[in-house]
Amino acid sequence: MTTITKRTPADENHQVVTVEGSKCRKFMKSPCPDCPWRKDAVGIFPAEAFRISAHTSYDMNQHSFGCHSSGTKQPKNCAGFLLKGSYHNLGVRLRLMKGDYDLSKVSSSGHELFENYKEMAVANGVSPDDERLALSRTD
Repeated sequence: MTTITKRTPADENHQVVTVEGSKCRKFMKSPCPDCPWRKDAVGIFPAEAFRISAHTSYDMNQHSFGCHSSGTKQPKNCAGFLLKGSYHNLGVRLRLMKGDYDLSKVSSSGHELFENYKEMAVANGVSPDDERLALSRTD
């Protein structure tokens, strides 16, 4: 069962939704057309959305970065996040160990992706000195 545990407004047209439950094991196989991890998709989402979601890039965090296009009824983890932003995410590492994720099935489909969360957030308007990015892993 999937449960929405939090909705945080990012602006008048966008919100960051926290989804928890067993269906969160699903993942996208490639970045969507307006995936924020794609370098050619900058400016689609407000900077505040990246500030709100920054914790997904902290070392040992268990919350992951979900795909906005998969929605809340059948949530999936973002392919861009799995390829570039999840190396230090405890939740993703545990799912890899359990066999829930097979990253060999995830591809950038030839799209250039940001190297890490901080790079993506800054490109989308977050100050590089923003306190929420201070703990984001860049290695």
